[in-house]
Amino acid sequence: MNDPALHRLWHRRVLALALPIIAANLTQPLLSIVDTGISGHLAAPASLGGVALGGLFFNTVYWAFGFLRMATTGLVAQAHGAGDGAGLRATLVRALILALAIGLVLVALKGPLIAAALALLGGSPEVTGAARSYCAVRLWAAPMALANYVVLGTMLGRQRAATALLVQASINLANMIAAIGFVYGLGWGVAGLGGATALADTLGFVLGAAILWRIRPRGLPPLDLAAIVERAAVARLVLVNRDIFLRTLCLLVCFGWFAHEGALQGDTILAANAVLLNLQTFMAFVLDGFAQAAEALVGAAIGARARADYASAIRVSTLWAGISAALFALIYAVIGPAIIAGLTDHEPVRVAAMTYLLWAAASPLVSVWSFQLDGIYIGATRTRDLRNTMAVAMTCFLVAAWTLQPAYGNHGLWAALMVLMVVRAAGLGMLLPRLGRAAFAA
Repeated sequence: MNDPALHRLWHRRVLALALPIIAANLTQPLLSIVDTGISGHLAAPASLGGVALGGLFFNTVYWAFGFLRMATTGLVAQAHGAGDGAGLRATLVRALILALAIGLVLVALKGPLIAAALALLGGSPEVTGAARSYCAVRLWAAPMALANYVVLGTMLGRQRAATALLVQASINLANMIAAIGFVYGLGWGVAGLGGATALADTLGFVLGAAILWRIRPRGLPPLDLAAIVERAAVARLVLVNRDIFLRTLCLLVCFGWFAHEGALQGDTILAANAVLLNLQTFMAFVLDGFAQAAEALVGAAIGARARADYASAIRVSTLWAGISAALFALIYAVIGPAIIAGLTDHEPVRVAAMTYLLWAAASPLVSVWSFQLDGIYIGATRTRDLRNTMAVAMTCFLVAAWTLQPAYGNHGLWAALMVLMVVRAAGLGMLLPRLGRAAFAA
């Protein structure tokens, strides 16, 4: 990429995709703030805890099904790059059918699913009752919520990041307005918060589907059942989604173990780790923007059989991700104490968080490579490598935690988390040349 004009073009392409994605990601905390603020002012003190437990339930469940977004992005991006409008349309329909089917299963099982999850999460009878009310209403919209992952994945795969931002912002705005109306206007309490999110997910799907219809590929023959159920395409969709699901499950095990072991060290360590993980989450919102830009651009390059574009997409998106990670590390190192002070008033928690702040400051520099490589592999739909590498990384994390924590306490637990990130990145990095050769093999 020696041509300066081409160099500038690639930087604009990456930023045009990444910045709207980052903006959409950063709107997510607003929902938690609104729900927390409203539930914290309801008459029943258990309302706040109930919404927190319910939110944790949905975050875990929906994160587990995040493969619907990732797989759709990779498959659509490749069809988009190849100029295969019919294949793109069929991929969208197959993914929507899968999302809606999973959502309907969740609705059918909502009673025992909610009961089992809340029993596992714990909480007083009052808090559990509030969480049950929240979950029971919100879960009705599971098919729409999961279908929105497919809509988002399709928009990103077609490099329509600004449109994806519009849909995501609309969902969040509708959620906030409905929450205020249902709770304060209609007096529905915690159930109203769940109903607001369900309504917003439904409206978001309607808006997203309308936009996808408007920007659909033109001049295609009518879609027939044979194209949708074509065996090889269906098998590819299932395998890609399965691999990403197993990879995500391994990641959930790691973070679940991290939280569990932190809790065993006492309430102060548990709270301090939660504060520092907020820094990790905020950083991930930004770095994911560049990883998702890599998904779309790498997938399109492979679909178009454009090796030079493939290399440029990796190089430029990774450059911006690395710059962002370095800035986060610097910010956390310099003003981390002030951030911690803003997140908690409890002095013991502040002191504990300061003790382990170095790990949160180092985390962006350690994590960015695994985030970015995830995006590259998802765009290339080389999901078996993602799955296998994540399984190895999870094993190394568990061994490191078991070995280091008894000797070094919470420092050992954070060190194990860094081991997880390093092993993920190292494994995927070593396989990257093979990925490039396979992607462009004759």
